[in-house]
Amino acid sequence: MPAPTSSSGVRHLEIMPEHAGQRLDNFLFRELKGVPKSLVYRILRTGEVRLNGGRVQPRQRLQAGDVLRIPPVRLTEPDNRRFRPSPGLAARLRNAVLYEDSDLLVLDKPAGLAVHKGSGIDYGIIEILRALRPEEPFLELAHRLDRETSGCLALARTPTALRKIQEAFRGGQVEKRYLALVRGHWHLGAHEVNQPLRRNVLRGGERMVEALDDGKPALTRFHPVSLHATASLLEVGIATGRTHQIRVHAAYVDSPLAGDDKYGDAAFNRTMAEHYGLHRLFLHAHSLNLPLGGREIAVSAPLDTALKAVLDRLGSAKPRGNSSNLSPPKR
Repeated sequence: MPAPTSSSGVRHLEIMPEHAGQRLDNFLFRELKGVPKSLVYRILRTGEVRLNGGRVQPRQRLQAGDVLRIPPVRLTEPDNRRFRPSPGLAARLRNAVLYEDSDLLVLDKPAGLAVHKGSGIDYGIIEILRALRPEEPFLELAHRLDRETSGCLALARTPTALRKIQEAFRGGQVEKRYLALVRGHWHLGAHEVNQPLRRNVLRGGERMVEALDDGKPALTRFHPVSLHATASLLEVGIATGRTHQIRVHAAYVDSPLAGDDKYGDAAFNRTMAEHYGLHRLFLHAHSLNLPLGGREIAVSAPLDTALKAVLDRLGSAKPRGNSSNLSPPKR
């Protein structure tokens, strides 16, 4: 096995609610995938891993809001095995930058790319960016987007910026708005779904998120933008950031998202693919507003040409009633 070496960047991760109660060593095994357990225990024993600034035991249970310092430990690999994004993927990410300053990087995340590596996924946005920017001393995800979702994704370039952004998220000071295409003619007007969600519910052998009263609180607000007989475009705001929240809440009110192969309607998805050219989930994080260091940063990401083409085809179809072109909701 190759000898472990250090790289230049220390990672500071804030523990999210979904990891609360997990043992530190088990969390590190997942976060440092591929690193030998003996090395994980060594960096714990030597105090290189810190929890809220202090030494910590492997069996310590994590709490939401804890800040974990992870040293730059990885496995040395021969040059031909180190991760290098393809030229096309590298160009795609470089062209996706919407905003950048000394504290913050905001991308228009492409659909189909995970934000980080995980089970069955060798690399994600963060790994690609670290490979493209080896000189960056610090680069961490400030929040998450589902793999299938496109749009505004913020990354912190300093530990201080990461902490401030995550504090703003916890304090409800960050506004994220999405565009979502749902099945049929939306008839609920401006509508709020306040329904708890529970993760890892087994259904047919697959782990799902479900709307269940014993889940965690989740609040989603839907506003109609344009309505058609086949599908309707909505602007969506979320007051909580649960996994698959928009997708599950849309399905909960019988308006599943177009292209959603997990919570959606297979027949509707086929119609959208065959007649309107939609071959992905229609969910796009189109705007992000956040406070940072006394500044208000507002970034927007337009729909890509493929999603615009879907809307154009819907618009050319015969509308239902006289409500086929509604203006976006006033804020």
